[in-house]
Amino acid sequence: MTAGELRRPTDPWQQVTDPIGPALKVVALGGGHGLAANLSALRTFCDDLTAVVTVADNGGSSGRLRREFGVLPPGDLRKALAALCRDDEWGRTWANVLQHRFTSQGDLHEHAVGNLLIVALWELLDGHVDGLDWIGRLLGAEGRVLPMAAVPLDIIASVRGADPAAPDEVTQVQGQAEVATTLGQVEAIRLLPDDPPACPEALEAIARADWVIFGPGSWYTSVLPHLLLPDMHAALTKTKARRCVTLNLAPQLGETEGFSASTYLEVLAVHAPELQIDMVVVDGQQGEDLPMLQDTVNGLGAELVIADLAAEDGTARHDTAKLAATYAKMMQ
Repeated sequence: MTAGELRRPTDPWQQVTDPIGPALKVVALGGGHGLAANLSALRTFCDDLTAVVTVADNGGSSGRLRREFGVLPPGDLRKALAALCRDDEWGRTWANVLQHRFTSQGDLHEHAVGNLLIVALWELLDGHVDGLDWIGRLLGAEGRVLPMAAVPLDIIASVRGADPAAPDEVTQVQGQAEVATTLGQVEAIRLLPDDPPACPEALEAIARADWVIFGPGSWYTSVLPHLLLPDMHAALTKTKARRCVTLNLAPQLGETEGFSASTYLEVLAVHAPELQIDMVVVDGQQGEDLPMLQDTVNGLGAELVIADLAAEDGTARHDTAKLAATYAKMMQ
């Protein structure tokens, strides 16, 4: 088959129906390591899993490819695909290939193999979704990966104290990498363009989902952008799916520094006040934050799920096996 003969794979994610009932349909929103943790957990028991990925990255290999080719930044899409690889030799090998970065003195330095593969298929197929579907088919991915929007996005944040010499001054910081590493406190974000086209397949997945999961992840640069895309905001508000927010284990320097467990929900409510939240999942080591969080969750009309979710190595990472057990119990 030549490059020009590539077509959309035939039913690579055909819905599976078990003898008991229809397949559980889950959509996970976000980007980066938080979304990857969710996908690694959900793929162990979910038959119909879709990742909807933020496309605003402007740093590193993704940023370079975005600027050079005018494409969506592929990095977070690559991480999601790698997280959906099976736990066998084939899956582990391809996950390592996707994540491998070149080290050289030339132009390929720090480029991830998966980023180059994704961009190559986009050029051959002239379509973001078709290219990602073909890579998922190659990997044997246990789920589907879709971009949030059909065009690359920029995040513009209102940041207080970005300049240490002016701690009370609010300035505008543009770019996902710049917002994620700001020295100030992010107060609000918006997208550029402000009314970009959403990925139609992502909207369809949200409409038919049983569950939609927000977080964990970088709150302002990976989670909230989904709610600022008008068509996706409408889809997330109207869907009959149950909506779950999974909270981070610890604040991030700059972006969410000083956040309590409740602050994540308060920020979410400010950016999307009409969004109904049904479940909130939090690690049990939040300590003194838990009573206040319970009050906040009650005020949202949601249910709080407290579980042991942290990795055993003491880092601020979710243990995927623990996360999978919590989700499976919650969704049964």
